[in-house]
Amino acid sequence: MGRAFVYVILGGGVAAGYAALEFTRKGVSPGELCIISEEPVAPYERPALSKGFLLPESPARLPSFHTCVGANEERLTPKWYKEHGIELVLGTRVKSVDVRRKKLLTATGETISYKILLIATGARALKLEEFGVDGSEAENVCYLRDLADANGLVNVMQSCSSGNAVVIGGGYIGMECAASLAINKINVTLVFPEVHCMARLFTPKIANYYEEYYQAKGVKFVKGTVLTSFEFDSSGKVMAVNLRDGSQLPADLVVVGIGIRPNTSLFEGQLTLEKGGIKVNGKMQTSNDSVYAVGDVAAFPVKLFGETRRLEHVDSARKSAKHAVAAIMEPKKSGEFDYLPFFYSRVFGLSWQFYGDNVGEAVHFGDYLSGTFGAYWISKGHLVGSFLEGGTKEEYEAIAKATSLKPPVEDLAELGQQGLNFALTISKKPQPALPIDVSHSTSGLVLEKPMYAWYAAAGVVLAASIAGFAYWYGRRRRRW
Repeated sequence: MGRAFVYVILGGGVAAGYAALEFTRKGVSPGELCIISEEPVAPYERPALSKGFLLPESPARLPSFHTCVGANEERLTPKWYKEHGIELVLGTRVKSVDVRRKKLLTATGETISYKILLIATGARALKLEEFGVDGSEAENVCYLRDLADANGLVNVMQSCSSGNAVVIGGGYIGMECAASLAINKINVTLVFPEVHCMARLFTPKIANYYEEYYQAKGVKFVKGTVLTSFEFDSSGKVMAVNLRDGSQLPADLVVVGIGIRPNTSLFEGQLTLEKGGIKVNGKMQTSNDSVYAVGDVAAFPVKLFGETRRLEHVDSARKSAKHAVAAIMEPKKSGEFDYLPFFYSRVFGLSWQFYGDNVGEAVHFGDYLSGTFGAYWISKGHLVGSFLEGGTKEEYEAIAKATSLKPPVEDLAELGQQGLNFALTISKKPQPALPIDVSHSTSGLVLEKPMYAWYAAAGVVLAASIAGFAYWYGRRRRRW
């Protein structure tokens, strides 16, 4: 048995939902599109799992955070997909893909064929066993990647009120879960091997601010060491964690956030892989022209950096999905994906945004006491990255635009003094129009002229042509 579709989205995460919405806007017909997902629910906004879902009061629950509410778009409930003739194949694992024959085989033995495949398989959470530590199967050891994980974490949280939680990992998941646990009045200890939290993004100065804020909320930090083993009680639950530095921490709950790995195994040997993901071009097209990839799994050319990157963030998933669909449905109208990398987080009463790249020299600015501060990153004399905590909508938009323009920076000390005013000023400056190349093949001279001059010249030529035609036509009519 088998089914056939024009378009198949493989994966049911954030990117799948945004792609589905874009397909409908680009005119996909009922019955042409199918989404295959291992999860039993329609695509939803995954960031909600480490934020609103874990709150003790009025927690977020489906259907409130189905895509695409995260970008203030329509909320795509199962009813929405049905009304638009989009087939949801949920709770289904694909065990093999043949990109040459354009066929997928599900674990139940069904064959699904396609003309165009959009890979949105995302990534999976790295497990402790991959680092030589057993115990992930214990009921109070939790990961957080999907809705089932979130439900399991909430159940354990509710059973250990005022207990002890150990969070392994100082990145996004670790920091956001630690905040949510503390809000739930659970004693939290955050353990990670780096010298400070969010080591891939934060400078030591920025990290110090957040660590002090967390500590004021009761969160403890154990840095520079890793988990080596668990201590279990007679029922198989974890009761303590052992660390490499020789210390032991009591634990009623363990949350593990040690990174992710892109789900590429179905395509190894069939598509070109790079940076741990599936390599795509500026159209999000893979090495097979009938296959596209988006979101966490896609390694795409980032114009701002001039190199291929794979970005693990919801904003990239949303925008790459929309761009891929535009390239599929309107290939002649769509250009290259021009993306400004964007990351954000909200914890406790804090909210930060980051744009660009954190390479080069960091220049800090702002008032850490008031809670509005940030940093610029300068590389090769240009602004390449911007971070801001506690900004307004206008200020966040300003640092985004300034970063995308990559303005030159000569005096770092002056930049630090200007702070946010630098980005606000740059973002408001009118940008010069691109020069018009009017050179001829027989000349090396290139002239730059305003557009109105060309409109005038074109008008003169057109008028002369019409006059010439009228004269010729009049003479012919006299001859007839």
